[in-house]
Amino acid sequence: MLIAHIADLHLGYRAYHRVLPGGINARERDVAVAFRAVLDRIIEIAPELIVVAGDVFHTVRPSNAAIADAFRQFMRLRAALPQSQVVIIAGNHDSPRSVETGSILRLFAEIPGVHVMDQDARVVYLEVLDTSVCGVPHAFLAAGQNRIPDPDPNANVNVLVAHGDVYGRGLEAKLRYVSEYGGAPIDAQEIRPERWDYVALGHYHVVTELTPNMWYAGGIERTSTNIWEEKESKGFLVYDTEARKAEFHAIETRPVIDLRRFSARHEPTAEERAAANGNGHQPPPLYMDAAEIDARIRKLLDGIKGGIDGKIVRLVITDMPRELFRELDHRTLREYRARALHFHLDARRPETRRIGSTTAEGRRRTLEQEVEAFIAQWRPTQSDIDNARLQTLASLYLQEARALEPRAEDEPVE
Repeated sequence: MLIAHIADLHLGYRAYHRVLPGGINARERDVAVAFRAVLDRIIEIAPELIVVAGDVFHTVRPSNAAIADAFRQFMRLRAALPQSQVVIIAGNHDSPRSVETGSILRLFAEIPGVHVMDQDARVVYLEVLDTSVCGVPHAFLAAGQNRIPDPDPNANVNVLVAHGDVYGRGLEAKLRYVSEYGGAPIDAQEIRPERWDYVALGHYHVVTELTPNMWYAGGIERTSTNIWEEKESKGFLVYDTEARKAEFHAIETRPVIDLRRFSARHEPTAEERAAANGNGHQPPPLYMDAAEIDARIRKLLDGIKGGIDGKIVRLVITDMPRELFRELDHRTLREYRARALHFHLDARRPETRRIGSTTAEGRRRTLEQEVEAFIAQWRPTQSDIDNARLQTLASLYLQEARALEPRAEDEPVE
């Protein structure tokens, strides 16, 4: 049997305030187009079972347009594959905090052949496929109910679909960064993937094999809090229960480019160093001049294959003083911003030094250093808190906060 595994659609996602003709946000359109491309390919493959492992929508209350389009697409899928079954579970983005509020995903249960688990873990037996599917939505795990139902011994195929952060058995090493916050933890010992024919996971936005039969499908577009870390292609998985093999199907998405960062500090030549060591010579400048930085920016941006037009691009420049940033060619930078869907020039100020600092380097501590020092000496109040993981999360939170900090166009990021 073939199983199509998709996850983290995030329909209705919006970013960058670029609006297309008709009034739709450009990134919202990108996500909708990616979803249609995924379904087109699934219809070509014609799997017997399609599972959606959470986060169908980006918000608990998506727009009417996003709901209507999603309903049409699932209807199209069922019309094209009337013998196939669809199972959808809710992720953290789909799950309201109040149970009484209800999930919008219940709407899709009105489509014949579509089964939805939005609140409790539930097992559905699909008689036409002789297959049992256990759905474990975010709300079930977030409530602390970690007891996952057992596989059905009478079913020919058993599939587990879950949305959350899997940990244990050394699997954390395969999940190299936090792509999305707010996920509920899932103990791999509770899953025991060897019991299942396939385990379809959602929440981690990069396609990842945890065991040969347990996978994160990754998102269908770059919608996480740190899109610059999502280097891999986007798409979905197809798992063959007889061959016990997964195949990733990539789809085309809008290019996201994180350019090679550089420092604005001036690197003195050997001649400059020698001259500085002589008598009466001025030391070399500490920073590049604005013209040199402008030239490096132009070289990097003009070197993008196919140009910057319509792409999402970031360039990080470290050690950039405020006054030097203001001297850059902002007219040209505005032209680049107009051509790209989004161009983020992330100019980061140099670390400041002060006399009498308590640090060994004679520097004022950065916020990241303050947090690291605090966590290193802090004793958790709960035994299940891992200081090392807490430090990793703290660093990611600070990185995201810095990137999202509102500022004037000519103001560098702290």
